[in-house]
Amino acid sequence: MNPLYLLDKVRVVLSHPSHPGNIGATARAMKTMGLSSLYLVNPRTFPDKDAEARAAGAWDILNDAKVCANLDEALSGTVLAAAITARPRDLSHEVFDARRGAHELLDHACQHPVALVFGTEMSGLTTMEVSKCQIVVHIPANSEYSSLNLASAVQIMAYELRMALPELRSLSPVANIAADFNDMELLYRHLERVAISSGFLDPREPKRFMQRMRRLFARARLEKEEVNLLRGMLSALEKGIQSPQQTQNLE
Repeated sequence: MNPLYLLDKVRVVLSHPSHPGNIGATARAMKTMGLSSLYLVNPRTFPDKDAEARAAGAWDILNDAKVCANLDEALSGTVLAAAITARPRDLSHEVFDARRGAHELLDHACQHPVALVFGTEMSGLTTMEVSKCQIVVHIPANSEYSSLNLASAVQIMAYELRMALPELRSLSPVANIAADFNDMELLYRHLERVAISSGFLDPREPKRFMQRMRRLFARARLEKEEVNLLRGMLSALEKGIQSPQQTQNLE
């Protein structure tokens, strides 16, 4: 099987891009390396003539770009998302360099879509956006001047993905089905709800409970069956919490 098909399963997600020229340059960078799935989260200006001019022939990618209202929509259905960021993060997910990150993404692309997530040109990704991903990818650069243009960062990651193809361990999907983004978001909401209703979590002072939970489960890379097991347990706990309350109300 030709491994190039895996590139079709890699989404390039630009969150809140402010310069349409960077969107066009990103499309060009993608096309030169064989990537085609571009997702734009709330772009300031799109479509735009500057984007078309900078795309330099990669107009098919621009025309097929999916514009999303939020990051959740852009990541829907993915089993692994990599936050591309240069800033060190407190409570960070597992960190890979560009080369190792490319291998990690393609290993999962055998099964379902994966995503590279890039932040806005001025400030990069927010802490919440990073928490929606499962790994962090850092592009090594000059420590005295590490700022990369958005399209340049996309070009580097697209190149690393293409170079990683011949080195893949296997092109066969794994036997167990990985939990996707939607499965995990439902688990997080369920977990938070039960933590609050049980009295374990004070919603007025949540601190960083859910951020820590996201980091924990990101490392675990749960399977769909495991998510169902956890949610079944949470549902049973919910019933146990509600029953004493109902009994108390009857008294």
